[in-house]
This record gives sequence, structure tokens and C-alpha cells, in this order.
Amino acid sequence: MNDKNHFLELILATLLISTSGVLGRYIALDPPVIIWFRAFLALITLYFYCRFKNLNLKILSKKDLPSLFLSGVFMAGHWVTYFYSLKLSNVALGVLSLYTFPVITALLEPFYIKSKLSYIQVVLTLMILVGVYILVPEFDLKNDQFKGVLVGVFSALLYALRTLILKRHVKNYSGTVIMFHQMLIVSVLLIPFLFYLDLSPISSQLPLLLLLAIVTTAIGHTLFVKSLMNFEVSTASIISSLQPIFGIILAFIFLSEIPSKNVYIGGAIILFSVVVESVRTKNKPNQND
Repeated sequence: MNDKNHFLELILATLLISTSGVLGRYIALDPPVIIWFRAFLALITLYFYCRFKNLNLKILSKKDLPSLFLSGVFMAGHWVTYFYSLKLSNVALGVLSLYTFPVITALLEPFYIKSKLSYIQVVLTLMILVGVYILVPEFDLKNDQFKGVLVGVFSALLYALRTLILKRHVKNYSGTVIMFHQMLIVSVLLIPFLFYLDLSPISSQLPLLLLLAIVTTAIGHTLFVKSLMNFEVSTASIISSLQPIFGIILAFIFLSEIPSKNVYIGGAIILFSVVVESVRTKNKPNQND
């Protein structure tokens, strides 16, 4: 496969992952129930894929168990809070508030690996805060959109923590195997919610749940992980900045959601900050992504 096809594969992965926003808004179930089905159905799909590819699903060392489990906890929290953000606000606000995670990750990483914090990272973080401030229609906890943005940023924090934890494992485990174990942990953690939340609409929502689990999660994320074999992580991060744009376009087509002016301005600031951080990371000397 040539470079052009690899690039198209990465774009396709980004597009498939972007469908989570529309599906999260459209599926008429509580977020913990949606995420359980998303994780469980993806778990089954990934299991058969790993068996087909003869991938070893075993954890190589007991020392890896605590951090892998904690990353799964953060993954579950991230997905559930992200879908609550979508339900409270709309796709544009939910996706853009979540997409603060690359800069949050860059801000936390120096503390995680005990390195110095760059002043550029501080400036980018301040820009992100300005972008989020512009996104918010009014600072009132009675306003669902404000709550949606807050929950979305918290979801971004959980995702950043999960990413930092997994960094120590990517050299020892296939991305698909890591994703399998994450889906297993998420499925187990969310089982209790199935006993007291409304499950009656499941039969009508099953086709959408299958799309979310197989197309968005199993195929989309697997393609994205596969793309890291041909691109640096920083390059993939730059391309993945298209996710909010794809998400907003899909929301316009399928949900008739039209973003307000402040969403365009705040979103542009956030995406600019993300691209700057990705390019800056890409140009670092001795980068071992």
C-alpha cells in the first residue's frame, strides 16, 4: 500500500471515529447503557479479530495489571461523560469541548514523566481556556449547554489520563490487544447500570448500537491504531483534528444542528491550539512516538 492509500486510510479512520457524536446524540438510551453495549459488542468483534490474526491476548506481566485496569476505568469514565456532554448540549459543543484533550495531555505529561513544562504549553492551555470560554453561551449551572461543556472538558481530562497511562504499554502490546482489554474492563464496570436504567428501547436502538460498536469503535479505532505503523503519533494527531469538523458536518446532515457564531470562533481557537501542539511535538528532536 502506497503513502496515498495510507493517508486515505487514516482519513477514513478519523471519519468513522467522528460518527460517535451523532450516534451519541441520536441513540435514545442512557449513556452508561449505550457505552456498555458499545464496549461489549466491540469486545466480541475485537476478540474474533484477534483470534483471526493470532494475536496474543494474555497480559505479559502482572505488573501491567494495575495500570491497564486504571486506564480502563478512565476509558469508561471518559466515554460515559462524553455521551452525557452530547445529551446535555449538542454535537458541536460536545466534540469541541472533548477536543481539549491533546493540550490537556501535553500540559499533564511533564508532571507524569518529570520533565519541565514548556511556556508554549502554558500559552496553548490559556488559548484552550479562551476557546472554551467563548464556546459557553452563559455561565449558569442551570444552562444545559454550559453543563455539557463542563462535562466535555472533564471527559477530555479522563481521556488524557488514560492516554498517559497507556504510553508505557504501547511498546509491549498491540494496539488492538490493548483495546480488547479496555473494552473488557469497561463492559465489566458498567454491568451494574443495566439493572436500574431503562432498557426497553434497546430493540429499536440495536442497529445504531451495532454501528457505534463495530463501525465507530472496532473498525474506526483499529484503523487509527494501524495508521500509527505508517505515521508518527504527532502526524496522526494533526489529521485527527478533523474529527470535530467531521462531527459538526455529520450533525448538520443527520440532526440538522447548526452551530452558533461563538462555536465557530471558540472551536477555531481550540483546533488551532491542538494543531500547534501537534506540529510542535512532531518537530521535537529525538521524538520516539
